[in-house]
Amino acid sequence: MDHIGIDVHKKDSQICILAEGGELIEQRIRTEPERFAAVLGDRPRARIVIEASTDSEWVARCLEALGHEVIVADPNFPPMYATRTRKVKTDRRDARALADACLLGAYRRAHRLSDAQRHVRGRLTVRDAIVRTRTRYISLIRALLRQQGSRVPSGSAEAFVHRVATMTLPGRLLSTIAPLLAIMRHLNAQLAYSDQTIEQLAAHDVRVQRLRTVPSVGPVTATAFVATIDDVRRFRRAHEVEAYLGLVPREFSSGESQRRGHITKAGHAHMRWLLIQVAVSILRRRPPQAEALHAWALHIAARRGKHIAVVALARRVAGILYALLRDGTTFDPRRSPRPVVAAMLPAEAIG
Repeated sequence: MDHIGIDVHKKDSQICILAEGGELIEQRIRTEPERFAAVLGDRPRARIVIEASTDSEWVARCLEALGHEVIVADPNFPPMYATRTRKVKTDRRDARALADACLLGAYRRAHRLSDAQRHVRGRLTVRDAIVRTRTRYISLIRALLRQQGSRVPSGSAEAFVHRVATMTLPGRLLSTIAPLLAIMRHLNAQLAYSDQTIEQLAAHDVRVQRLRTVPSVGPVTATAFVATIDDVRRFRRAHEVEAYLGLVPREFSSGESQRRGHITKAGHAHMRWLLIQVAVSILRRRPPQAEALHAWALHIAARRGKHIAVVALARRVAGILYALLRDGTTFDPRRSPRPVVAAMLPAEAIG
């Protein structure tokens, strides 16, 4: 069997083929299905390694349709590039390193989302972009009004346009912010549509319904967690999920010296942000079903500060959500949180 490494990029990709007879073939092509078919379509079945990236899924499917075995590899696995010199980095050398890793088996497979969860994640990404755009416009309008000595009353983001409309503003200032207000009305409508669509998806997924039994976990957070985890069996325990989401501290240990730093912030940033928001909501609103979690977080806050407590609680919530998916159960408020281990967490800001 031939072993092939492909360094995939948006426009061009570098191919390195280690043929079974020892022949080395290198070629650069356009990253297009037609070019992959022209170069690799007539070759016998081969094992191909590509890095996980934005384009990796469609490229992998294209190559699999040509009859090849495709491995989407984790680019953060150092042994995969062990044969490449660190002093010189080129696409050609990267492709050769991927081909060598394919031959030696020196790679770690990256998880490939199912079709259903890829669709859900796409909708969540669009919703997040709308929310961030609206937040940026709200901040800009507030700043423009404050320059003229006006302040918008506090309230929900959904009602921000209405609160501005009730204010008595000079005509010139009103005409300045009018384009932003018009765009925000459209954004609110699109966001309502996105929320409705996600709510419908959540209503038909029993896993999402189980996660929503956790206090302060809404349809967006529950749907995003299911889409992020996808196959719960790929994690052996809750700590692996917490590490996967970047909620564990960095560690620099050698010999008898042990140092921990800020949380790693690895993995899906938006999912981590949603878990932080769940933790903030539990601390602020104190839902009755989360009384034990609230008391646990307050105990940490008294010793380590509020920011540490928020991160620790977000980490705890991630473990709970994983357990519900793994066991097929719903949230039980009578179960006490595990012993306080957040002393290991760093003084990390929640922003």
